[in-house]
Amino acid sequence: MPTYEQLQHLSPEQFRRACGVKLQTFNRLVEVLAEAKAKQKPGRPSVLSLENQLLLTLEYPREYRTYFPIAQSWSIHESTVCRMVQKTENTLIKETDCH
Repeated sequence: MPTYEQLQHLSPEQFRRACGVKLQTFNRLVEVLAEAKAKQKPGRPSVLSLENQLLLTLEYPREYRTYFPIAQSWSIHESTVCRMVQKTENTLIKETDCH
């Protein structure tokens, strides 16, 4: 899957086809993740931006791929993918606007 930097230049219709959600919905989900991140304790920064973490999370159920090929395409370890997907999903599940 392309990175957010590559997708942000697409039209809204093409963006939805690429990642499965509307651009407005995607931006709202990123806002929710940013709010949750601001409340967390500081630690080692993630290799991927919040936008790319969300894309990675959306890619997992959409393409039915395991963590290993996703990790290969994003150049990170598969355990990092697992943690990222679980953390992002749990954060979005807690937010009532995202249901």
